Amino acid sequence: TPKGIDNLVRRRFNGQIAMPSIGYGTNRKTKHRSRDGFYRFLIHNVKELEVLMMVNHTYAAEIAHNVSSLKRKAIVERAQQLNVKLTNGTAKLKTEEAA
Repeated sequence: TPKGIDNLVRRRFNGQIAMPSIGYGTNRKTKHRSRDGFYRFLIHNVKELEVLMMVNHTYAAEIAHNVSSLKRKAIVERAQQLNVKLTNGTAKLKTEEAA
């Protein structure tokens, strides 16, 4: 909470953001879940994907931003075999253009 003596939020001036309070907290049952009901799990390689094999109904894999497109293809392929949901499975995958 704001503590400064001149803080406009603490003094609840017009046009400022709402004063933070415990009432804005998230429901514990749904905390850290995405809209589709899955928890996100960040992965960097195929081996980390294997961890989600038994919990594929509650956790979804998310490929890290610095994984190359070559490794991404392998991860996407293995995720389909293991029936693991990927949140960003189509990111950075180039499609071949028909010439």
